[in-house]
Amino acid sequence: MNKPWLIGETNWKTVKETGYQIVVLPWGATEAHNYHLPFATDNLQNEYVADKAAEIAWNHQVKVAVLPNIPYGVNTGQTDLKLTISMNPSTQFMVLKDIAGTIYHQGFRKMVILNGHGGNDFRQMIRELQPLFPDLALFQVNWYLAVPWKDYFEDTGEHAGESETSAMMVIRPDLVAPVETAGEGKNKKLIFKGRQEGWLWAPRPWSIVTSDTGIGNPQQSNSQKGQQYLDDCIGKIADFFVELARVKEINEMYR
Repeated sequence: MNKPWLIGETNWKTVKETGYQIVVLPWGATEAHNYHLPFATDNLQNEYVADKAAEIAWNHQVKVAVLPNIPYGVNTGQTDLKLTISMNPSTQFMVLKDIAGTIYHQGFRKMVILNGHGGNDFRQMIRELQPLFPDLALFQVNWYLAVPWKDYFEDTGEHAGESETSAMMVIRPDLVAPVETAGEGKNKKLIFKGRQEGWLWAPRPWSIVTSDTGIGNPQQSNSQKGQQYLDDCIGKIADFFVELARVKEINEMYR
């Protein structure tokens, strides 16, 4: 199937003749996901969500250009885990600056970072890019937070738990090992009261807080839950693309 919204699969003739309105940059990670999910889980999910949301937008006459997913994210607390690859936030900023600068000079004015990894946070980078590209509307979308996990899953653990496992059972079931082989995803939390109240944060040293790299128990995962969760997230993101395309200038985005 020809997918002109996926730039990595599209030729120059198509790109040259298409009036793309929004550029989407999926950004994931390469990291251990318990014993049963692949290292590329965040990337595979990102690519799936970007593809499906862009297709829906195209069906509403909104021309979305999805760039190839960047497969490395911030994993500074996991550098001792073999072949988990970490990219520093400062490196991410330079990569993002180059990509944003390139599309800006090509005339694009709407860009969405589709984030698929909890360790990535582009908000401060976007703030730093604002004065460089003042009329570029630049957004961060954490696709996996588009709907509340509690509405779909019994266990709301955030990493290789029920939500990610259920999603991967839809996206790439061939890469999901039987959940019986997975660890329980038990994890330790900061002992301080401020963390419990939500105003204290510190990065997690993964080898200390988890025993199997998972956070959340995947045992109740299934593809039916995963499909509903993915469909609802994708629908919301596609709606945002359509909304964004209708806005002509940045000053129209606020009221």
